[in-house]
Amino acid sequence: MVLDGGACGARSVAIPLSTAIDEVVRNAAKTYRVSEEAELHGYDLFQGRSHWRELPPRARIAVYNAAMKTIGAHDVKLILRGVDRHGLVRRYASSKPAHEVVLSHLLERVDGYAAQCEEFALVIADEVDNPATHRSDLRRYRVAGTGGYRSRRLTRIVDTLHFAPSHASRLVQAVDLVTFLYRRMANGGSLDPREVAANERLWSWVEGRRYHSWCWSPASRRMHEGPA
Repeated sequence: MVLDGGACGARSVAIPLSTAIDEVVRNAAKTYRVSEEAELHGYDLFQGRSHWRELPPRARIAVYNAAMKTIGAHDVKLILRGVDRHGLVRRYASSKPAHEVVLSHLLERVDGYAAQCEEFALVIADEVDNPATHRSDLRRYRVAGTGGYRSRRLTRIVDTLHFAPSHASRLVQAVDLVTFLYRRMANGGSLDPREVAANERLWSWVEGRRYHSWCWSPASRRMHEGPA
């Protein structure tokens, strides 16, 4: 998720969005008596886990809806990338881990978007097991490019990659909500028309904020979607 506020982005978008998502949780605490420290995660809200385990489905979806509506009301751009893990292994026997591949594709798009806006980007991500590897990859991408069919030398991503625990960042939680729902819809796993309709209503709040989305299938010749 790119916060699109120019040089004043942290003040004009990041802080108001974080505050607004805090308000979503405070409202849930008042209405459903959950903790004001409750984390917003797509899986937990859909499955009734963690802080949300005592809430009925209708209440959990109401909270999810309020959060997605809040995200869509702020000046953000959504860049979503994925990869077919099985196809990656089948085509490239010695391939890098899927997470590294997807991150390189995502950084290409973030860097390109920042260049288009004549701005710079600070990247904050959820905590991972091997942050040093990803930071080393970013240093290499700045010098030699990302590799692949649309290799890009990253010049617009400042400093390093910053990894934050989700419990400390409402913005990281917002990204989790968006990516979980998008993946659930893209996988098309549900045959229940009521669930499909509910997912589409949730997604409708942020669809206008989508700048780019694509799940790369290494077995397919089609390499990207749309002009972005």
